[in-house]
Amino acid sequence: MDHKSITGRQLAAARTLAEMSQADVAKAANVSVPTLKRMEGASGAVPGMTNNVAAVVRALEAAGVTFIDGDYSGTGGPGVRLVSP
Repeated sequence: MDHKSITGRQLAAARTLAEMSQADVAKAANVSVPTLKRMEGASGAVPGMTNNVAAVVRALEAAGVTFIDGDYSGTGGPGVRLVSP
């Protein structure tokens, strides 16, 4: 999934599924906690520098989360899934 279409809610849900704190994800992605909070707080596409968004997505994927776009099942919107605990 293209990280440009990731939503703030997906990031927050992914972090919760991975059982990581904002500080954990921020450290793994090498971004600040306030930056991550802004990303998660977005109601639509995640704002911010694309390299920061990509780093957060990579950190969450490394923790076992996969991002699902809105076309995954033909209905519904974007989501996340825990691939490996």
